[in-house]
Amino acid sequence: MNLSLSIQADDFNLQDEYQRLLESDNLSGAIVTFVGRVRDLSVDKKIAGLFLEYYPGMTEKALDNILQEAAKRFRINAARIIHRVGQLNGLDQIVFVGVTSVHREDAFAAAEFIMDYLKNQAPFWKKEITESGDSWVETKDKDKKLFERWGEK
Repeated sequence: MNLSLSIQADDFNLQDEYQRLLESDNLSGAIVTFVGRVRDLSVDKKIAGLFLEYYPGMTEKALDNILQEAAKRFRINAARIIHRVGQLNGLDQIVFVGVTSVHREDAFAAAEFIMDYLKNQAPFWKKEITESGDSWVETKDKDKKLFERWGEK
């Protein structure tokens, strides 16, 4: 099984990441990828960007734990997380999740599981940058509800 992660300031290329998954697993019939971008609009304000902070060492360990748990719960052959940090502008790519599996059901489920855990358990701190000022972002109720389906409290 090939599980990998990267926390980086630099952007990533979706085609390169897809190719990496493809080359790491020639047994799977399914490859699921997800790319999250910085929204440029919130409920009531225009967002110029985000600033993401993290604790080196602690954050990598948390992401590795997420990958290990996904591998226990789902029949996957490979998974990769890329999460960007630092200053990001509206519509920049912020996160990549890629999963391979013999069948699509496990690949889709594992990708959703990884994203729900990233939104709720990964130690990243996000500050929204707007014209009216900056503010730290808290986990949204909808993301908490999605996380609860995996049996966590």
